[in-house]
Amino acid sequence: MQGKAPAPDGQVADAVSGNWVDTRAPAFARPYLRLSRADRPIGTWLLLIPCWWGLVLSMLWTQSASWSDAWIAAACAAGAWLMRGAGCTWNDITDREFDARVERTRSRPIPSGQVSVKQAVAWMILQALLAFAILLTFNRMAISLGVLSLLPVAIYPFAKRFTWWPQVFLGLAFNWGALLAWTAHAGALHWPAVILYASGIAWTLFYDTIYAHQDTEDDALIGVKSTARLFGTDTAKWLKYFLVATVSLMAWAIIETVKPSGSFLALVVALAGPWAMGWHMAWQLRGLDINDNAKLLQLFRANRDTGLIPLIFLVAALLA
Repeated sequence: MQGKAPAPDGQVADAVSGNWVDTRAPAFARPYLRLSRADRPIGTWLLLIPCWWGLVLSMLWTQSASWSDAWIAAACAAGAWLMRGAGCTWNDITDREFDARVERTRSRPIPSGQVSVKQAVAWMILQALLAFAILLTFNRMAISLGVLSLLPVAIYPFAKRFTWWPQVFLGLAFNWGALLAWTAHAGALHWPAVILYASGIAWTLFYDTIYAHQDTEDDALIGVKSTARLFGTDTAKWLKYFLVATVSLMAWAIIETVKPSGSFLALVVALAGPWAMGWHMAWQLRGLDINDNAKLLQLFRANRDTGLIPLIFLVAALLA
């Protein structure tokens, strides 16, 4: 009987099994790709999906679509990969001492010695510059919003040091693309995009609280704060609040977007999106076990599908 295959050298503890970084990427590039979480793609999805929400909702607002929107969608995908990588690299630089003391994170490239801090800084700058080059293809207002997004990105790694709600700061950073993509299409920022942004923040509070429960014991020992530690055994109750906020705010954003100039059919189809998203979040709640790390990681990763569900309905509403 064959035993389990050994993990590739340098593999990060919570990486996706058999991921392309550990199995196919050149050896010299693996530590840098691990810094960017290329071996854990869920974060890129969670950064990208609000961008696509904002783009499609903006198209519903203007009742127009063009080939330039295809570029915005593709640019958001490339930008999300790069900025998620730059943000994660920044996070690992600032958290390197904490990461070395936490079971799940001590295998990351910096605490495990795969890369130096100077190498990580250079890699972060390279990714940010490439993302900025893509951003320059957007209109002036969108470029300004993109530059402004660096503020929540820079603050987030430090939030766990001074607040029990660091997930709010993650939400501010991870959902900024909803504002940017809306503006890239519409040329200006409107209130429905801000409401959609708030919906995304509530969603981030939902999934990242689930994620943070993997580290509550280590976080308590080293003094790191999180909503998971704050809520404790009341987590399921708080997740219900975030579910309701996510669905309600997204529905409000859709109504404010579609009602002025869209058809009744488009409104009904679009509103089915947050409704279906809510059911997927409720399914996660039914399977929640805050003491089962494998289950927590599974539920967290399921949020890619959670976010894609309303996107499908928003695209369908464009065609209605």
